[in-house]
Amino acid sequence: MFRIALAAAAALAAFAVAPASANYQIDPLTGQSLKAPSRFVERKINRIPREVIDYYGPHAPNTVIVDTTERRLYLVLGGGIAIRYGIGVARPGFEWAGTHKISQKREWPGWTPPEEMKKRQPELPDYMPGGIDNPLGARALYLGSSLYRIHGSNDPNSIGQAMSSGCIRMLNEDVVDLYDRVKVGTRVIVL
Repeated sequence: MFRIALAAAAALAAFAVAPASANYQIDPLTGQSLKAPSRFVERKINRIPREVIDYYGPHAPNTVIVDTTERRLYLVLGGGIAIRYGIGVARPGFEWAGTHKISQKREWPGWTPPEEMKKRQPELPDYMPGGIDNPLGARALYLGSSLYRIHGSNDPNSIGQAMSSGCIRMLNEDVVDLYDRVKVGTRVIVL
């Protein structure tokens, strides 16, 4: 039984790590080829792990610090600790820094691309309802009266990259965690 389970696990692992260009794999149990349905294409996602770290900085508990150079977001918890998350940041020419407060929190927010963005990318819709395909992802934390947000993403590979138009992107599971920990009025410092 253990041998069968091990072989089955190996078969699943072999199928899961197949290159996107491969259209079949060999089943190690039967020796037969396994045709992968065309809708299943491997996506390698480089996940930056969420971590609890020591924090000895000057900021008060419940402060969010966004380090765009490091591509990390910190939530200061107090007691000498913080949570560190991986983020995606603004691409060259769209960087900014400053201090805001979270003015709104939204679950599965809809998205209306700003006019400036529509001029650069005319194929964008006028409005996209919230959902898994929405670029804002599972949660959005609005920063003051600006157009900027800390939000989830429908593109997990953008985390750790400089690709946005100024917003701070997070993995959906990370933005949900942050969303549940912060309140409207939380101070956000973008470095």
